[in-house]
Amino acid sequence: METVVQKWGNSLGIRIPSAIAKEHGLSNGAKVEIIDDGKKISIRPYSRYTLDELLDGINGNNLHKAIESGTPLGNEEW
Repeated sequence: METVVQKWGNSLGIRIPSAIAKEHGLSNGAKVEIIDDGKKISIRPYSRYTLDELLDGINGNNLHKAIESGTPLGNEEW
C-alpha cells in the first residue's frame, strides 16, 4: 500500500489507512512502536505485557537459580 510522507510540525508523518487501523485495533491517540533495523522502518501497535503474561513465559530454560546476597545487615526478616 502506498501513502505519502508529509511535514507535521518539525517532524514527518504518515497516515495509516482506516482499514489497516481497524485491522490492528488502532484509534486516534493509540501508541505505536517504530522499529528501525537499518534497512526498513516498521510500525506496530505498542503493547505492554501484563505481569501474568510475563510470568507465563517463565520455564525451566529461562529460570535462573537463587542468588545469595550474604547475611542480613539490618532489620530484614529471613
